[in-house]
Amino acid sequence: MDTGKLELAAQRYREAKAALDGAFADLQVEAIAALQKGSGEPGDHAEVARITGWSEEQVQQLMRRAAEEGVEAS
Repeated sequence: MDTGKLELAAQRYREAKAALDGAFADLQVEAIAALQKGSGEPGDHAEVARITGWSEEQVQQLMRRAAEEGVEAS
């Protein structure tokens, strides 16, 4: 059985998944920072939701988790 192409595809998948996971973590950090440093205007969550493609509920959940974990923007 020739598995060379399979191994290459598996490696590419692992690398892409690691890059995607890293980008998602960066996006969460930046969303938290934007909201923590923001003006607190009512539309702030909606703006972050628009930019990220998340729902406002997802943004609110992210901020609740950040508050529970004591995450602060640097």
